[in-house]
Amino acid sequence: MKFLYDDESFSFEALRTAGYAAHGGADLGEVLVTCRQIPEGDEEAWSAQWAATASRIERIGRDALAAGHRVSAREALLRASNYYRTADFYRREDPAADAESARLAKASQQTFADAVALLDTPARAVRIPYENTTLPGYLFLADASGTPRPTVLFHGGYDSTLEEDYLALAAGALRRGYNVIAFDGPGQGSTVREQGLHFRPDWEAVVTPVVDFALTLPEVDAERLALIGMSLGGYLAARAAAFEHRIAADVLYDGVYDVHEVMAATAGRAASMPGGVEALMAQNTMARWLVRNGRWTFGVSDLDELVKATEAYTMAGIADRITCPTLVLEAENDQFFTGQPQRLLDELTCEKELISFREDEGAGEHCHEGAMFLFHQRTFDWLDTVLTG
Repeated sequence: MKFLYDDESFSFEALRTAGYAAHGGADLGEVLVTCRQIPEGDEEAWSAQWAATASRIERIGRDALAAGHRVSAREALLRASNYYRTADFYRREDPAADAESARLAKASQQTFADAVALLDTPARAVRIPYENTTLPGYLFLADASGTPRPTVLFHGGYDSTLEEDYLALAAGALRRGYNVIAFDGPGQGSTVREQGLHFRPDWEAVVTPVVDFALTLPEVDAERLALIGMSLGGYLAARAAAFEHRIAADVLYDGVYDVHEVMAATAGRAASMPGGVEALMAQNTMARWLVRNGRWTFGVSDLDELVKATEAYTMAGIADRITCPTLVLEAENDQFFTGQPQRLLDELTCEKELISFREDEGAGEHCHEGAMFLFHQRTFDWLDTVLTG
């Protein structure tokens, strides 16, 4: 689905940012006027213009808060957080040494923290014990009653952040009476930037401590824990559910069978071009970002190492170990994992369902960006049936 840009990556990221208007993370006019100032494929302008918009909206939120306008402050700060995330998206050449990248990430985190403290039931920042450290998370409660409720454990994927998790899923879950524990695992958000943690294929080692933590909370119904993983998280959540059997339902948003295939295909494209990987990265925004972000989040130095590092990220020989009901989502125009949801479904032996989202209903992009209401409707209607049946 083309949205504002011919460049596939710019189009998708603009749609991603705009789509979060569904849950207060953007205003369409703000998206349009910002993108109007960003030339096709110009990553420096992208960062600068989105940062300027974020700063402007943050000032609105701070002024509203100082004047005692709680709802107005919450709304503006939530949009600012999303815009700061967007401003940082392409700053991946050397993010560990990029002071502006660090500033934008911190601004996204802080504006979000200040926004969700103003929810009718304020979100609670948590630290989840993990090996010799902790993972950052938020506990979102449907209300303040303390009643045990079905609870979603939610994490993102290759580039998503803890703050984005609210807009992508938690807001829709709360409306339906679910509690949500959203968290960043290794390789995600602040864990890679501030703790130096990188992705690992055995994601059950990440989810099991989160389940342990969830079961200490009185608001969590221990018999109705659902795990949802977004994007690359579609592999991570599947892998975790194959070994962590306290999960009552698993949603793969979207289904991922083999991550290595994607990286190997990128390397193959690079090898077929004069100039190799550098030429591919110079010509293709998506490939450039994919390689740069992977070097950082996997802790490797080049594409060859990234290809090697992803060899273990496959559900081959593992999918049949999932025992809980599993929903596999599929996007018709997925630019990363085409065909993989069906391959994964075919190897599942548990109770299972595949839901395909089509281009002609406005939901065919990767992770159904731009179609949040439809995605939430289908996903949570399925969860309602499975967890209450």
